[in-house]
Amino acid sequence: MSAWHKTACILCSLNCGIEVQLEGRRLARVRGDKSHPGSEGYTCEKPARLDHYQNGRHRLTTPLRRRPDGSFEPIDWNTAIREVAAAFVRVRDTHGGDKILYYGGGGQGNHLPGAYASATRSALGSVYAANALSQEKTGEFWVDGQLFGRPSCHTAPDFEHAEVAVFVGKNPWQSHGFARARAVLREIAKDPKRTLVVIDPRRTETADLADFHLQVRPGTDAFALAALLAVLIEEDFVDPAFLRDHTNGADDVLAALRDVDVAVYCERAGVEESVVREVARRIGRATSVSLLEDLGIQQSRHSTLNSYLEKLVCLITGNFGKQGTSNLHTQMGKLFGGSRSDRRTPVGGHRIIGGLVPCNGIPDEILTDDPKRFRALLVESGNPAHSLADSQRMRQALEALELVVVIDVAFTETARLADYVLPASSQFEKWEATFFNLEFPRNVFHLRAPLLDPLPGTLPEAEIHARLVRAMGALGDEDLAPLRDAATQGRAAFAGAFLQALAAKPQLAGLAPVVLYETLGKTLPDGAAAAAVMWGLAHNCARAYPESLRRAGFGGASIAQGEALFDAILERRSGVVFSIDDYDETWKRIETSDGRIRLAIPELLGELQTLRDEDAVQRDPAFPFVLAAGERRTSTANTIFRDPAWRKKDADGALRISRDDAAELGIADGGRARVTTKRGSVIAVVEVTDTLRRGHVTLPNGLGLAYPDESGADVVRGVAPNELTASEDRDWLAGTPWHKYVAARVEAIAG
Repeated sequence: MSAWHKTACILCSLNCGIEVQLEGRRLARVRGDKSHPGSEGYTCEKPARLDHYQNGRHRLTTPLRRRPDGSFEPIDWNTAIREVAAAFVRVRDTHGGDKILYYGGGGQGNHLPGAYASATRSALGSVYAANALSQEKTGEFWVDGQLFGRPSCHTAPDFEHAEVAVFVGKNPWQSHGFARARAVLREIAKDPKRTLVVIDPRRTETADLADFHLQVRPGTDAFALAALLAVLIEEDFVDPAFLRDHTNGADDVLAALRDVDVAVYCERAGVEESVVREVARRIGRATSVSLLEDLGIQQSRHSTLNSYLEKLVCLITGNFGKQGTSNLHTQMGKLFGGSRSDRRTPVGGHRIIGGLVPCNGIPDEILTDDPKRFRALLVESGNPAHSLADSQRMRQALEALELVVVIDVAFTETARLADYVLPASSQFEKWEATFFNLEFPRNVFHLRAPLLDPLPGTLPEAEIHARLVRAMGALGDEDLAPLRDAATQGRAAFAGAFLQALAAKPQLAGLAPVVLYETLGKTLPDGAAAAAVMWGLAHNCARAYPESLRRAGFGGASIAQGEALFDAILERRSGVVFSIDDYDETWKRIETSDGRIRLAIPELLGELQTLRDEDAVQRDPAFPFVLAAGERRTSTANTIFRDPAWRKKDADGALRISRDDAAELGIADGGRARVTTKRGSVIAVVEVTDTLRRGHVTLPNGLGLAYPDESGADVVRGVAPNELTASEDRDWLAGTPWHKYVAARVEAIAG
């Protein structure tokens, strides 16, 4: 029996610690890592099938170049790097580096590539970026920025200690979102002193455990949340001391919510007023309440307003900055940044939030004659042709670009439209990490050692970007030689030389990840060169959170703290608790000018006012159903699982429909139906269910992917949901798509 090797699951943002036994290059057995300080041995059922990612037929083993006829030919790495670098430099020198868009930054479990890509982008002068977060979370980020001063002031729930746990458009049984999700849900459900509340149009697995399930009509979450807030105010569950001591603008917010007609809003949302009032009373009387939102409200009507109202439930009741509520956590490395709220895209004028271009606006920035349009695209660990709204229009946009380069493990739907495809090593063949460090009060970081050598013909992204930067002429031996010498003398000597080099040549700062990889990285143990970027991040973390690191066992002055943390990151294969917070740390992290929460957001208070005159059931008779395009199920994960054999059931990703709707349409369970939207039409297998309201249907995420059969011919299983979505159907402020609110028609197919 082979040894157990420590790594992490890569299928969702939790990245639970796992242990793997290998049989050759196969991930033969997987179990939870009990030594992991975050997951503590917990896993769901999905990581047991990770070998389908590691060793599927989708793996690429040579760089590819598009021929004039549209087919691809293999090329060697030297040719690929030389031609890709020259092509990007040509675009930069002809049109400007700001015409090169970067999409990616790492998938669910590989974020180190994003750090190294920043060096390539710096060499090119590329200033615009997008990724999956900018079609999901940017509305919430914008709200955080308005409330707390900066979009990176991200709130962490504390469900382990909360008396009342509320999930809005969130099914943590499947999508997790916090450590040990299923175990924590069971603990709350079994405790008679605690309460679980779910607001969701589906009766999810989490809703089945809940004490209260507000099964709202699809797209009416804003009405339900506004009604809930109005009851909290009407029945005097507001915390006046909290509002007085910690917020500005409370009077404007309370006045706006007092105008809400609770009975009317409950009727529009399709929920009983008496139940909404009972939920409000339970929240109002609790000693601690924690809330978590997700794509169910972030990719639906009133997306950004939903995020605002959800946070107001906590803030007006004083459930912030203490145990069992919401707090502002530490960060090892920021997933997003940017503090300017007035940045816009060059052509469409779309709002850039956290430094990210809204995904729905990308085609607008390409399919135009405007000289400011994007001309080239670098895609890394992403598949925008499949995963973004309106696949038809996204494909048109990709085909209109002068240059598309994809770095990935698979020949994805986006790679098929590229000019060059560079094959990356898998997430288990290189040093890797993720920056989804979102916990409070204990925050965990996990650097993962490779389980296997890179598949022949592939390279880790750190090496790919190092070669590109050199080929572009941005970095030479004259820059690196002194730093290599200093690195052999120890990290203290290297730190002095590194700072001296940056002072002498400031442009090296943008290339720092590759500089560290090529110098300090070569001295790190076990071939951990790609982990060199963590040295800088560890020191940044020590400067930002010295007291939190001290409580986690990293004492001394800032430099000593950073070095000790970096050593721990390299040595502890199950991850490290890098910060432990007192609850008053939250108040130190608010970045408004006066340290107070800015409760009133004029743009969203204005949108709240418009709800009074809005028809909550906006249905075109031609499209009487609401389709949720992208439901998370036990049989789905992210799209790195391309091999359909990983799914033990629901192989084709059934269209779920209510029993009453199925009977009316004459559709039997296991039959087929045609789903049509204004964008397209697909045929799906049907699953009749009691978990949906009438008029609501769902399709899962992660399907409709091409995968080669044993003969090498591509086979597509299931429906690609974004063949049905439209890029113009999006939130007015953040641009997030309405994936969970797609007008549709459903028709039975005979036979």
